[in-house]
Amino acid sequence: MTVEIHRPKTFLRRVERGLVGIAMAVVAFILERVVMKSVRKEGGTVKGPPGKVVTSKGGEVDIDKG
Repeated sequence: MTVEIHRPKTFLRRVERGLVGIAMAVVAFILERVVMKSVRKEGGTVKGPPGKVVTSKGGEVDIDKG
């Protein structure tokens, strides 16, 4: 059995959490810029596998490729 202890959040804890949040936002911003730069460098188009169309009429299922 776990007993939870409720302590009031101190000012220092709030400042620490704020600074950690800002640091994480900066890291996410930098990573996004790196990824976007690499996508632009490659031309921005990614070729995926061709899609499939599935049609169902009762018990029959037709799969159209292309």
